[in-house]
Amino acid sequence: MNVILIIVIAVTVLISYKGFNDTSFFRKFEFHLGSIQKGEQIRMISSGFLHVDMTHLLLNMLTLWFFAPLVLAYMGNWTFILIYMGSLIFGNLLTYVFKKNDYNYRAVGASGAVTGVLYSAILLQPDMMLGLFFIIPIPAYLFGILYLLYSIYGMKSQNDNIGHSAHFGGAVGGYVITLIEQPQLLVDHTLMVILLTIPIIVLFLLQRLGKL
Repeated sequence: MNVILIIVIAVTVLISYKGFNDTSFFRKFEFHLGSIQKGEQIRMISSGFLHVDMTHLLLNMLTLWFFAPLVLAYMGNWTFILIYMGSLIFGNLLTYVFKKNDYNYRAVGASGAVTGVLYSAILLQPDMMLGLFFIIPIPAYLFGILYLLYSIYGMKSQNDNIGHSAHFGGAVGGYVITLIEQPQLLVDHTLMVILLTIPIIVLFLLQRLGKL
């Protein structure tokens, strides 16, 4: 197993565990929009290493465990780190943009970073089969499209506590960084790249039209 992946998971588990047992630590490093607006930008990164509870942590780390090896094999250690951290930051930046008027908005979790890795893996192997609801087998590129369309729905409806904007932003981060690092994908998987762009275009059109 790759050492970089083990380190990322270990650091996330340790920091999350600290947050589970130390409320002041958790509050100091969570994503809190008001505090970030006051200059505490470290929260844009630190919040990605905290989780609400063990289930939240386990789901993110399992997803990372499944898809990171593919990205590492294609992209190497340093590009993997760039994708992971870039997606984490991009997810939080998109959240900041969409929640900028909600001074009290709070969030934690590695979901943006993990979604970026997932989307990178989908770009690298768009025809691999994934399980919708862990049961229904569908091609990875279709899963990616449906996932982001669902994220747009979640951002619009705001009827749950899931950080849909962080998921979407993380996916865009993984998508962009992977294409920058592997421009040959534009030739090898042209149709898939175009299809995976559709939800991104939809999001920004809705935002420009004031529908989000």
